[in-house]
Amino acid sequence: MTHYELIASNKQKSWVIITLFMIFIVGAVYLMSVGLGYGLDLVGIALIVSGMMSFASYWWSDSIILSISGARPANREEFFDFYTVTENIANGQRLPMPKLYVIEDTAMNAFATGRDPQHAAVVATTGLLSRLDRAEIEGVVAHELSHVQNYDIRLMSIVTILVGMIALLSDWMLRISFRRGSRNNDREGGQLQVIFMIAGIALALLSPIIAQLIQLAISRKREFLADASAVGMTKNPEGLARALEAISQDKEPLEVANKATAHLYIANPLKNRHDAVGWFAGMFQTHPPVEERIAALKNLTGAV
Repeated sequence: MTHYELIASNKQKSWVIITLFMIFIVGAVYLMSVGLGYGLDLVGIALIVSGMMSFASYWWSDSIILSISGARPANREEFFDFYTVTENIANGQRLPMPKLYVIEDTAMNAFATGRDPQHAAVVATTGLLSRLDRAEIEGVVAHELSHVQNYDIRLMSIVTILVGMIALLSDWMLRISFRRGSRNNDREGGQLQVIFMIAGIALALLSPIIAQLIQLAISRKREFLADASAVGMTKNPEGLARALEAISQDKEPLEVANKATAHLYIANPLKNRHDAVGWFAGMFQTHPPVEERIAALKNLTGAV
């Protein structure tokens, strides 16, 4: 598959995932509505709300994420390496120059956001920019610009907001069910109604978890793709490998990061460590293990 075919494939997958999320939301709300005796009106409301949220997430996801991350614009004079490295890579890849931002934090991390290359932003912490050399910064920036070029920023920004929407709808439905449960149980009967009610409540509890697992699986796969694409941009696997190793050794969590935005960063900003191992624990990781990413980069050394 050529690079252009890969970008086209990512665009298609973005819309497929949005569609599946909306179907999932409507289906979940339909089942909960039937189970709790609210009829189909609530399904229509959920469809309207999900459509509005999808549109809003597409247009304003970058502004929302930059705001909650506390990012400020980065200028050429103060962050010369960051600015000029980004400028050089963008020119070499014929990408529009993204807006650059910094987060005032000594933790080491970076991410990209936006809906397309024309409306992209690359963000780095001051800790990362002050502690990495130019080649390592180049590797990090190339990784983030790969997310831009591959349209991962569109996909992950929308998924972030849709996952939050599912959590809100599920919480809303659970609150309604608890408030009306005692009244409905007195006048509504039948085994089928009880089955629907139990299924609806179970789905309300499980929907946020299912949505998050989908989000994390997408995120992990995109990190490997961005690492490989970054090497294609810089022809220097060692720069990114050294940067990833330095970031992984930094034990300081990023204060402004949270579970909703953690998957956007080049490495897990929460720095949480789990003793659990195996495929089940791996399902809840925001990023692939750094050791695997570095090993993959080293395998590329002879190919560039």
